[in-house]
Amino acid sequence: MRVQTVLTTQKQDASNLSGKELPLMEEFYSVQGEGYNNGVPAYFLRLAGCDVGCKWCDVKESWEADAHPVVHVNTMTERVLQSGATNVVITGGEPTLHNLDPLTRELKRHGLSTWIETAGTNELTGFWDWVCFSPKKFKVPHESIYAKVDELKVVINHRSDFRWAEQHAARVSEECQLFLQPEWSRRDQLMPSIFDFVLTHPRWRISLQTHKYLNVR
Repeated sequence: MRVQTVLTTQKQDASNLSGKELPLMEEFYSVQGEGYNNGVPAYFLRLAGCDVGCKWCDVKESWEADAHPVVHVNTMTERVLQSGATNVVITGGEPTLHNLDPLTRELKRHGLSTWIETAGTNELTGFWDWVCFSPKKFKVPHESIYAKVDELKVVINHRSDFRWAEQHAARVSEECQLFLQPEWSRRDQLMPSIFDFVLTHPRWRISLQTHKYLNVR
């Protein structure tokens, strides 16, 4: 219960930001390790602040927005350009807590491709080339997200999650790419069920966290 109180406070603080400066937990140049763009080089901007609080989250240190430095969007863009990256992933935490118009506008002004990874808990801002929506049972998604999704990526932690995944798939467009991903700590137990489900539901594909197998970020 204490965690939920902290997260709610963070949402209020984060939403007050103009969007020109954002709390940045970390940034790095790597490859996308999950979903549709798996294996594609990208620069990651992990924004701080979260209103979801997944129990299996592997970056819980990103939850507290005020625990991380606030960085201007121009500075972030300059670092991306210095890396040589052409694709930028905005992730979190939960990035929809923030006004992402200024950041994505600046990135796209330099010809960079903008991707977001979100649980969709707040109305989406920003200008996007790819929207990866990963809903969580811990908080209901904002109704507006479904019309904007390019990729639905559902983390499977229990057999009941398959039915839940199908409920979300029914709400996105026919063109949306569908992925099922085992919760990392239970991947050995869950993979047989995911494999069998995909065979009988061929619209779905399997997402593996390649970066963890490679031991990179």
